[in-house]
Amino acid sequence: MKWFPLLPAIVVFSASALYAATPIAAELRTNGYALGTQSYTFKQFTFEEACAKTASAGLKTTELFPGQKISAALPTEKTGPGVSAEGLAAIKDILKKNGLQAVAIGVIGIPKDEEGARKVFAFAKELEIKVINTESTESIDTIDKMVKEFDIKVGYHNHPQRPDKPDYKVWDPNYIIELTKDKDARIGSCADLGHWTNSGLSAADCIRILKGRVVSSHIKDIQMGGTKVVRAGEGRANLGEALKALKEVGFDGPISIEHEANWEDNVGDVVSYVDFVKKQGK
Repeated sequence: MKWFPLLPAIVVFSASALYAATPIAAELRTNGYALGTQSYTFKQFTFEEACAKTASAGLKTTELFPGQKISAALPTEKTGPGVSAEGLAAIKDILKKNGLQAVAIGVIGIPKDEEGARKVFAFAKELEIKVINTESTESIDTIDKMVKEFDIKVGYHNHPQRPDKPDYKVWDPNYIIELTKDKDARIGSCADLGHWTNSGLSAADCIRILKGRVVSSHIKDIQMGGTKVVRAGEGRANLGEALKALKEVGFDGPISIEHEANWEDNVGDVVSYVDFVKKQGK
Protein backbone atom coordinates (compact mmCIF):
# COMPACT_ATOMS: atom_id res chain seq x y z
CA MET A 1 0.00 0.00 0.00
CA LYS A 2 1.48 3.31 -1.05
CA TRP A 3 1.30 6.28 1.30
CA PHE A 4 2.28 9.81 0.41
CA PRO A 5 5.22 11.12 2.47
CA LEU A 6 4.20 12.60 5.80
CA LEU A 7 4.46 16.34 6.09
CA PRO A 8 5.91 18.03 9.19
CA ALA A 9 3.77 17.67 12.30
CA ILE A 10 3.05 21.39 12.49
CA VAL A 11 0.68 22.44 9.72
CA VAL A 12 0.37 26.17 9.20
CA PHE A 13 -3.09 27.33 8.18
CA SER A 14 -4.01 30.62 6.61
CA ALA A 15 -5.41 33.58 8.50
CA SER A 16 -8.83 32.68 7.10
CA ALA A 17 -9.15 30.20 9.99
CA LEU A 18 -10.13 33.24 12.04
CA TYR A 19 -13.24 33.55 9.89
CA ALA A 20 -14.34 29.90 9.86
CA ALA A 21 -18.04 29.19 9.50
CA THR A 22 -20.24 29.47 12.60
CA PRO A 23 -20.12 26.26 14.68
CA ILE A 24 -23.14 23.98 14.96
CA ALA A 25 -25.22 24.93 18.00
CA ALA A 26 -24.87 22.94 21.22
CA GLU A 27 -28.58 22.09 21.34
CA LEU A 28 -28.26 20.23 18.02
CA ARG A 29 -25.51 17.94 19.34
CA THR A 30 -25.46 14.47 20.90
CA ASN A 31 -22.99 14.14 23.77
CA GLY A 32 -21.12 17.10 22.30
CA TYR A 33 -20.93 15.65 18.79
CA ALA A 34 -22.92 17.20 15.93
CA LEU A 35 -24.38 13.80 15.07
CA GLY A 36 -27.03 13.43 12.39
CA THR A 37 -27.86 11.30 9.38
CA GLN A 38 -26.57 11.28 5.86
CA SER A 39 -29.86 11.12 3.95
CA TYR A 40 -28.30 8.53 1.66
CA THR A 41 -29.00 6.12 4.54
CA PHE A 42 -32.64 6.48 3.52
CA LYS A 43 -32.10 6.60 -0.24
CA GLN A 44 -35.05 4.27 -0.82
CA PHE A 45 -37.33 7.00 0.51
CA THR A 46 -38.13 10.64 -0.17
CA PHE A 47 -36.30 13.43 1.62
CA GLU A 48 -39.49 14.05 3.57
CA GLU A 49 -39.55 10.44 4.75
CA ALA A 50 -35.81 10.51 5.45
CA CYS A 51 -36.21 13.53 7.71
CA ALA A 52 -39.06 11.89 9.62
CA LYS A 53 -36.88 8.81 10.17
CA THR A 54 -33.96 10.99 11.30
CA ALA A 55 -36.16 12.77 13.83
CA SER A 56 -37.56 9.46 15.08
CA ALA A 57 -33.99 8.39 15.89
CA GLY A 58 -33.68 11.39 18.21
CA LEU A 59 -31.38 13.43 15.96
CA LYS A 60 -31.40 17.14 15.16
CA THR A 61 -29.23 17.41 12.04
CA THR A 62 -29.01 15.88 8.60
CA GLU A 63 -26.79 15.86 5.53
CA LEU A 64 -28.54 16.09 2.19
CA PHE A 65 -27.45 13.93 -0.69
CA PRO A 66 -28.11 15.39 -4.14
CA GLY A 67 -30.79 13.85 -6.28
CA GLN A 68 -33.14 12.52 -3.59
CA LYS A 69 -36.83 13.02 -4.45
CA ILE A 70 -38.14 15.71 -2.11
CA SER A 71 -41.63 14.35 -1.45
CA ALA A 72 -44.52 12.43 -2.94
CA ALA A 73 -46.27 15.77 -3.45
CA LEU A 74 -43.40 16.99 -5.66
CA PRO A 75 -42.51 13.88 -7.68
CA THR A 76 -40.20 15.64 -10.14
CA GLU A 77 -38.34 17.80 -7.62
CA LYS A 78 -35.04 16.60 -6.17
CA THR A 79 -32.64 17.94 -3.56
CA GLY A 80 -29.62 19.87 -4.76
CA PRO A 81 -28.64 22.83 -6.92
CA GLY A 82 -31.15 23.58 -9.65
CA VAL A 83 -34.17 22.89 -7.47
CA SER A 84 -37.13 25.19 -8.11
CA ALA A 85 -38.25 27.86 -5.67
CA GLU A 86 -41.17 25.59 -4.75
CA GLY A 87 -38.83 22.68 -4.14
CA LEU A 88 -36.47 24.78 -2.02
CA ALA A 89 -39.39 26.02 0.08
CA ALA A 90 -40.53 22.41 0.55
CA ILE A 91 -37.07 21.36 1.74
CA LYS A 92 -37.08 24.16 4.30
CA ASP A 93 -40.59 23.27 5.47
CA ILE A 94 -39.72 19.58 5.82
CA LEU A 95 -36.64 20.39 7.90
CA LYS A 96 -38.62 22.75 10.13
CA LYS A 97 -41.47 20.28 10.59
CA ASN A 98 -39.04 17.64 11.79
CA GLY A 99 -36.96 19.95 13.98
CA LEU A 100 -33.86 19.43 11.86
CA GLN A 101 -30.99 21.62 10.68
CA ALA A 102 -29.32 20.79 7.37
CA VAL A 103 -25.61 20.92 8.20
CA ALA A 104 -24.01 19.35 5.13
CA ILE A 105 -24.59 18.17 1.58
CA GLY A 106 -22.70 15.48 -0.30
CA VAL A 107 -21.16 13.79 -1.91
CA ILE A 108 -21.56 16.34 -4.70
CA GLY A 109 -19.46 17.42 -7.64
CA ILE A 110 -18.18 21.00 -7.64
CA PRO A 111 -17.42 22.31 -11.16
CA LYS A 112 -14.11 23.96 -11.97
CA ASP A 113 -15.85 26.96 -13.53
CA GLU A 114 -16.86 29.60 -11.01
CA GLU A 115 -20.39 30.00 -12.34
CA GLY A 116 -21.10 26.30 -11.90
CA ALA A 117 -19.43 26.11 -8.51
CA ARG A 118 -21.30 29.17 -7.30
CA LYS A 119 -24.63 27.38 -7.90
CA VAL A 120 -23.59 24.61 -5.53
CA PHE A 121 -22.48 27.05 -2.85
CA ALA A 122 -25.55 29.27 -3.28
CA PHE A 123 -27.85 26.29 -2.74
CA ALA A 124 -25.95 25.36 0.41
CA LYS A 125 -26.09 28.94 1.68
CA GLU A 126 -29.88 29.04 1.25
CA LEU A 127 -30.18 26.17 3.73
CA GLU A 128 -27.49 27.47 6.12
CA ILE A 129 -25.43 24.38 5.38
CA LYS A 130 -22.01 24.36 7.05
CA VAL A 131 -20.08 21.89 4.86
CA ILE A 132 -20.16 20.74 1.24
CA ASN A 133 -18.66 17.25 0.86
CA THR A 134 -17.08 16.45 -2.50
CA GLU A 135 -14.37 14.52 -4.32
CA SER A 136 -13.74 17.22 -6.95
CA THR A 137 -9.98 17.52 -6.49
CA GLU A 138 -9.66 19.08 -9.95
CA SER A 139 -11.68 22.08 -8.68
CA ILE A 140 -9.47 22.90 -5.69
CA ASP A 141 -8.54 26.40 -6.90
CA THR A 142 -12.16 27.32 -7.57
CA ILE A 143 -13.19 25.86 -4.22
CA ASP A 144 -10.54 27.99 -2.52
CA LYS A 145 -12.27 31.09 -3.90
CA MET A 146 -15.78 29.91 -3.08
CA VAL A 147 -15.15 29.13 0.59
CA LYS A 148 -13.97 32.70 1.07
CA GLU A 149 -16.97 34.14 -0.76
CA PHE A 150 -19.62 32.01 0.98
CA ASP A 151 -17.94 31.08 4.30
CA ILE A 152 -18.88 27.43 3.80
CA LYS A 153 -16.43 24.61 4.46
CA VAL A 154 -15.58 21.90 1.93
CA GLY A 155 -14.65 18.36 2.90
CA TYR A 156 -12.95 15.91 0.56
CA HIS A 157 -14.76 12.62 1.12
CA ASN A 158 -12.81 9.38 0.97
CA HIS A 159 -14.14 6.25 -0.64
CA PRO A 160 -12.05 3.07 -0.24
CA GLN A 161 -8.75 2.66 -1.99
CA ARG A 162 -9.13 1.37 -5.56
CA PRO A 163 -6.23 -0.82 -6.71
CA ASP A 164 -7.78 -0.79 -10.19
CA LYS A 165 -7.75 3.02 -10.17
CA PRO A 166 -4.32 4.18 -8.96
CA ASP A 167 -5.17 7.79 -9.82
CA TYR A 168 -7.84 7.80 -7.10
CA LYS A 169 -5.94 9.24 -4.12
CA VAL A 170 -8.58 10.84 -1.90
CA TRP A 171 -8.59 7.74 0.33
CA ASP A 172 -5.11 8.72 1.62
CA PRO A 173 -5.09 11.45 4.32
CA ASN A 174 -1.55 12.42 3.35
CA TYR A 175 -2.80 13.26 -0.13
CA ILE A 176 -5.47 15.55 1.36
CA ILE A 177 -2.79 17.31 3.41
CA GLU A 178 -0.77 17.86 0.25
CA LEU A 179 -3.82 18.96 -1.77
CA THR A 180 -4.94 21.55 0.77
CA LYS A 181 -1.67 22.71 2.33
CA ASP A 182 -1.68 26.17 0.70
CA LYS A 183 -5.46 26.58 0.67
CA ASP A 184 -8.03 28.17 2.94
CA ALA A 185 -8.40 26.44 6.32
CA ARG A 186 -12.07 25.81 5.58
CA ILE A 187 -11.05 23.15 3.05
CA GLY A 188 -10.17 19.71 4.38
CA SER A 189 -11.37 16.16 4.86
CA CYS A 190 -14.81 14.61 5.10
CA ALA A 191 -13.49 11.74 7.21
CA ASP A 192 -15.37 8.57 6.31
CA LEU A 193 -14.41 6.25 9.15
CA GLY A 194 -15.73 3.08 7.55
CA HIS A 195 -14.20 3.68 4.15
CA TRP A 196 -10.79 4.26 5.74
CA THR A 197 -11.25 0.92 7.51
CA ASN A 198 -11.97 -0.73 4.16
CA SER A 199 -8.80 0.88 2.78
CA GLY A 200 -6.79 -0.95 5.43
CA LEU A 201 -6.21 2.19 7.47
CA SER A 202 -6.88 3.16 11.08
CA ALA A 203 -9.52 5.91 11.08
CA ALA A 204 -8.09 7.34 14.31
CA ASP A 205 -4.59 7.52 12.83
CA CYS A 206 -5.94 9.21 9.68
CA ILE A 207 -7.69 11.84 11.79
CA ARG A 208 -4.51 12.55 13.73
CA ILE A 209 -2.55 12.93 10.49
CA LEU A 210 -5.12 15.44 9.18
CA LYS A 211 -5.40 17.35 12.48
CA GLY A 212 -7.25 20.64 11.88
CA ARG A 213 -8.07 19.69 8.30
CA VAL A 214 -10.99 17.47 9.31
CA VAL A 215 -14.14 19.51 8.60
CA SER A 216 -16.82 16.79 8.53
CA SER A 217 -17.20 13.04 8.98
CA HIS A 218 -19.26 10.04 7.92
CA ILE A 219 -19.58 7.33 10.56
CA LYS A 220 -20.15 3.66 9.79
CA ASP A 221 -18.88 0.43 11.32
CA ILE A 222 -17.51 -2.43 9.21
CA GLN A 223 -18.11 -6.13 9.83
CA MET A 224 -15.38 -8.31 11.29
CA GLY A 225 -13.54 -10.09 8.50
CA GLY A 226 -15.51 -8.33 5.76
CA THR A 227 -16.41 -5.03 4.17
CA LYS A 228 -20.14 -4.68 4.84
CA VAL A 229 -21.63 -2.05 7.13
CA VAL A 230 -22.89 -3.20 10.55
CA ARG A 231 -24.36 -1.59 13.65
CA ALA A 232 -22.14 0.68 15.72
CA GLY A 233 -19.73 -1.19 17.96
CA GLU A 234 -20.28 -4.55 16.26
CA GLY A 235 -17.48 -4.16 13.72
CA ARG A 236 -13.78 -3.45 13.31
CA ALA A 237 -13.74 0.31 12.60
CA ASN A 238 -12.83 1.11 16.23
CA LEU A 239 -15.30 3.99 16.27
CA GLY A 240 -14.64 4.85 19.92
CA GLU A 241 -10.97 5.55 19.20
CA ALA A 242 -11.91 7.54 16.10
CA LEU A 243 -14.33 9.72 18.05
CA LYS A 244 -11.64 10.24 20.68
CA ALA A 245 -9.23 11.32 17.94
CA LEU A 246 -11.78 13.79 16.58
CA LYS A 247 -11.94 15.44 19.98
CA GLU A 248 -8.15 15.46 20.25
CA VAL A 249 -7.79 17.47 17.03
CA GLY A 250 -10.51 19.96 18.04
CA PHE A 251 -13.07 18.82 15.50
CA ASP A 252 -16.52 20.35 15.96
CA GLY A 253 -18.12 19.72 12.57
CA PRO A 254 -20.98 17.46 11.49
CA ILE A 255 -20.82 13.68 11.81
CA SER A 256 -23.29 11.95 9.50
CA ILE A 257 -24.48 8.41 10.14
CA GLU A 258 -24.27 6.64 6.78
CA HIS A 259 -25.64 3.15 7.31
CA GLU A 260 -25.38 1.52 3.91
CA ALA A 261 -27.29 -1.65 4.77
CA ASN A 262 -30.77 -2.93 5.60
CA TRP A 263 -32.04 -0.18 3.30
CA GLU A 264 -35.77 -0.71 3.79
CA ASP A 265 -35.79 -0.74 7.59
CA ASN A 266 -32.64 0.69 9.17
CA VAL A 267 -33.86 3.24 11.72
CA GLY A 268 -32.90 0.79 14.46
CA ASP A 269 -29.41 0.59 12.98
CA VAL A 270 -29.19 4.39 13.03
CA VAL A 271 -30.25 4.38 16.68
CA SER A 272 -27.33 2.04 17.44
CA TYR A 273 -24.99 4.87 16.40
CA VAL A 274 -26.87 7.40 18.52
CA ASP A 275 -26.61 5.09 21.55
CA PHE A 276 -22.93 4.41 20.84
CA VAL A 277 -22.08 8.11 20.72
CA LYS A 278 -24.05 8.79 23.89
CA LYS A 279 -21.89 6.24 25.72
CA GLN A 280 -18.63 7.93 24.76
CA GLY A 281 -16.79 10.00 27.36
CA LYS A 282 -17.44 13.71 27.52
